[in-house]
Amino acid sequence: MKRTYKSWKSPSLGKTTEMLIYGEQGTPVIIFPSAHGNFKEWENHNAINVLNEQIKEGYNQFFCVDSFASDSFMNEKADPLTRIMKFGQYQDFLMDELLPFISDTNSNPFLITTGVGIGAYCALLMAFKYPTNFHKVIGICGYYDISVHLDGMTDDSIYFNNPVEFMPNLNDEKMLKLISSVDIRLLNFKNDPTKEETRRMSDILWLKFIEHEHYVWDKETADLWTLAPKMLKDNLF
Repeated sequence: MKRTYKSWKSPSLGKTTEMLIYGEQGTPVIIFPSAHGNFKEWENHNAINVLNEQIKEGYNQFFCVDSFASDSFMNEKADPLTRIMKFGQYQDFLMDELLPFISDTNSNPFLITTGVGIGAYCALLMAFKYPTNFHKVIGICGYYDISVHLDGMTDDSIYFNNPVEFMPNLNDEKMLKLISSVDIRLLNFKNDPTKEETRRMSDILWLKFIEHEHYVWDKETADLWTLAPKMLKDNLF
């Protein structure tokens, strides 16, 4: 398995960012870490091994990016507006640095985003905001209301980063059509504690006539990492 470590001083983040890349070709997949994870998360959970066929056969190339939540949503030392500002910087990093890097590395223009928990939130949000750049979302055991991390504060910067708030009020037909072109798959397992949160997001999408898939695996587990990589693998095709 081809494994590449990459780091650079990010102008958007004002610090060094790190990334692990698995594979050399195939459809690129950006993997966002969960709340307390980083770029090594999927490797540390042996989740990348489940994707060995995709990597070995050249079906997919995986870009495991560094954490965004530790500096933003999970940073209790910062006030809510600073947290959301930090997340805005992370989005700048994705659009201005990561996407050009992936484009230079991989000529396949089709881009998939995925993640577990808050990583699923980031994957879906970026597709909502930039549906011409992100073409498929695989949200695994995600929750899509980030107000729980912002102490109840509300302003425009928070509103426009909270899908359960801004999507019901999105009436721009052109934008809705673009979002509808994205292949959106929201996944849970049978005893997943985020299942109702995902269903809430799914209901909002149906209200906006956005076709998508919300699939609940008929399996139970006490450790989502026993299922998460299998859920991703099954939905890459």
